[in-house]
Amino acid sequence: MSSYMQKVGIDLFKQHLDNYAPPDPLYEYYTDAKGKQRRKKRDVPPGISPRDAKILKTVQRRARYLDKSFNICGLRFGWTFIIGIIPGAGDVVCAALNYVLVIRKAEQADLPPWLIGKMVFNNVVSAVGGVVPVVGDIVIAVYKANSRNAMLLEEFLRVRGEGYLKLQAEGDEVTSGRTAASTSGVSRKDMEQVKPGAGMESGRSFSSFLSQRGKKKTAGPDGEQGRFVENMSA
Repeated sequence: MSSYMQKVGIDLFKQHLDNYAPPDPLYEYYTDAKGKQRRKKRDVPPGISPRDAKILKTVQRRARYLDKSFNICGLRFGWTFIIGIIPGAGDVVCAALNYVLVIRKAEQADLPPWLIGKMVFNNVVSAVGGVVPVVGDIVIAVYKANSRNAMLLEEFLRVRGEGYLKLQAEGDEVTSGRTAASTSGVSRKDMEQVKPGAGMESGRSFSSFLSQRGKKKTAGPDGEQGRFVENMSA
């Protein structure tokens, strides 16, 4: 009876933690036809360059190692939790690993400064939380700053890919002689931040789109983040 109650308690504790933890940065879960839960690697957003796809996969893999490498009684934690147990030095090492392995790698995808700032903020929250003995280590294990940053990168690249595909579609309309509307009403300022086609060795990028169209789009009333990325801060 006691072992059963212990199992129930662990399950409830795990469910409670899962409500605050971000999704797995490397895998997504689904239910097959037989009702069994299975996992597969997260799909690469369409429309992004091979460079960005490689960066994303690397960040996702590193984030999982740092946040979810181990599983004990259904509770997942990574190397940041283990290293963070070391008093003082462990928290410094964790913050350095998070920045060097995840944020610095993500920066190679030509991200806007405000997005890098969000990633650094997540890292700071994790580092500050780790200062508190015992409780701080649990904060690190639950908050999973690297997983959050990997999801931010994936969502941003998804928006970039959508922008690139829209440019491609509008280019096809111009080539075929049909009247091309503006790119879904997206302002030039939005496009400059997202940089559709960034990292492409060849093909239609935002800069080539402007030169071929021979005109500039004026920025709309959006704030610094713009309509393309307004939902990422939610």
